[in-house]
Amino acid sequence: MNDRQRSLIKIVTALGAMVLGLAGCGRDEKGTPVSRITSFVQGKFHSGPVLKVESADFTNADFRAYLRAMGTDETKNLPPESLSRLFDRFVDEKILLEAAKQRGITLTWDEKKNYLAKLAGESAGDEPAASDKAAPASPPDTLFDRLLVEKYTFQVIKDVRVEDREIEAYYNEHKKDFLLPERIQVSQILVPSEQKAVELLRKVQDASEEDFRRLARQESMGPEAIKGGMMGVYKPGELPNDMAKVIFALEEGKISQVVESSYGYHIFRLDKRFPPQLESETEVAPGIKVRVFEQKIKDALAVHLGGLKETLSWKVFPENLFFSYQRLDG
Repeated sequence: MNDRQRSLIKIVTALGAMVLGLAGCGRDEKGTPVSRITSFVQGKFHSGPVLKVESADFTNADFRAYLRAMGTDETKNLPPESLSRLFDRFVDEKILLEAAKQRGITLTWDEKKNYLAKLAGESAGDEPAASDKAAPASPPDTLFDRLLVEKYTFQVIKDVRVEDREIEAYYNEHKKDFLLPERIQVSQILVPSEQKAVELLRKVQDASEEDFRRLARQESMGPEAIKGGMMGVYKPGELPNDMAKVIFALEEGKISQVVESSYGYHIFRLDKRFPPQLESETEVAPGIKVRVFEQKIKDALAVHLGGLKETLSWKVFPENLFFSYQRLDG
């Protein structure tokens, strides 16, 4: 065997060892065992940016950090659809962040300090000397990105208002949403044994409301006993089915038979029926104001973000994501 043949054998042997090493078992992004060749290829495949906004590149590591900040650390438990929608929000936030920086919006020391205190759940400490105010030594600036985005979006929505006429218009267009169904006011006596329940039922069967409430205070072990057994007012669907069938069938002022449940033995009294009723605009105005305000904020941000996406340079690279990105239909 000549020297050239010996050299070729050494090269082949070395290549074989490399291939065997890469073929050893590793794990993919989901923790599933894969060959090292597959792992090596996947690592290279996902190593590029997943998003570019102007001159800033963002990687899978940045998206993972975003997920952790959102309280979503176990990404392997999320389906691709959920991760895709979270990635959409990640993209929107980074576009808003770029817009904030381009407009010269910054955070003061007090804003950063208060934010850190909120995250830590305790005081962030005393204000530093003037020479240290410009940039705290730690933590990194990326920690404050979300706070900067919040400050920027507040500038976008700060002038949003809800007028009385908008509340009136919403009420008139959605009256069916404010139509209350029939409701009932219910009281009960709850005891631990059937024998005790039957004994009390004989006493309250034809008793007055006052006597029922007196016995409820004396005998019931329910939390509403102190109120004479008064449970509250209920709409259909708010009571367990077995109880609702018995209670809704009662006439006003009448007493039920003994009803057994996992809590014990119940004797119900239907105190009052309330017919279907349309809530007045005055009653529902505060809730309407919140709904309209939230929708106006959502619309304002959507319009503003749409404008930013038209003017800023940005691009996503879904092929580099560690999961299979699912686009929204339409």
